[in-house]
Amino acid sequence: MAREISYPGEDLELNDETRQGLPGAFIRLGDGVTHYEIGGPENGPFVALVHGFSVPYFIWDPTFEALVAAGFRVLRYDLFGRGFSDRPFLTYDMDLFTRQLGNLLDAVGAPQQVALAGLSMGGLIVAEYAGRQPERVSRLVLIDPAGFPLGYSWAYKLAMLPGVGELALKLLRVPNLELSIASDFFDPKLVSFFLEKYRPPMRYKGFRRGILSTLRARVLENGLPRYERLGALGLPVLLVWGKEDTTVPFKHSAEVVRAIPQAEFHAIEKAGHIPHYERAEVVNPLLVRFLK
Repeated sequence: MAREISYPGEDLELNDETRQGLPGAFIRLGDGVTHYEIGGPENGPFVALVHGFSVPYFIWDPTFEALVAAGFRVLRYDLFGRGFSDRPFLTYDMDLFTRQLGNLLDAVGAPQQVALAGLSMGGLIVAEYAGRQPERVSRLVLIDPAGFPLGYSWAYKLAMLPGVGELALKLLRVPNLELSIASDFFDPKLVSFFLEKYRPPMRYKGFRRGILSTLRARVLENGLPRYERLGALGLPVLLVWGKEDTTVPFKHSAEVVRAIPQAEFHAIEKAGHIPHYERAEVVNPLLVRFLK
């Protein structure tokens, strides 16, 4: 059995005992335990929300509440390696993430066709899932979707090297990881509240291992072929992008619009990488109308 590397700040074990008292629900799937929440009327239109690279399902707080209030049956969950889901000793690639989504939909009794919403890396995941199983997807929401060149900085190149990437993450202090999350916001006043919710799951062993494996599997890359496949499938797509996004810059929105000509596109003013969170009063009505 593989041994866990000891990273600073990761001092808790994630198991049935430590999950006692945590919010949400837990279900064992083929690759491990998934942390999720489901709400809304059982006969409501079904929507699954998929978060991004590292921030778990609380990133959907305003969206989840608004969709449930509007009568939708809403599922949100933590990807493996994030939040309070397991950190299995597997390769964190697109196969793992799409398999987790499909297995979870089956496990909670989702209908044959569902709507999917993906943020950042979650946009890539839902696009890939729709490409593999278009018969299961009724429509898609993409919010600041990832899938574009990462710039290949020296830090990124180091992360790709076996042993070197692990050492770099071992030396990286927790506040440095948090700074990358702060850059997602346009309004800095929201950062401190947000980080208070982000910090606790980072303490469970396996978080950095999952992040590193995802980078090495290049999950964040090669988005355009997936978006072009959505365009060819003709599925209804809502595309939302914060105009001040510096994580996945707004300029890439034009490439996605060209790839998915049927997409309904909305640029959100005064919003960074998470416009549905920063400008919920603008984005929620768009989502409700499109999903209905």
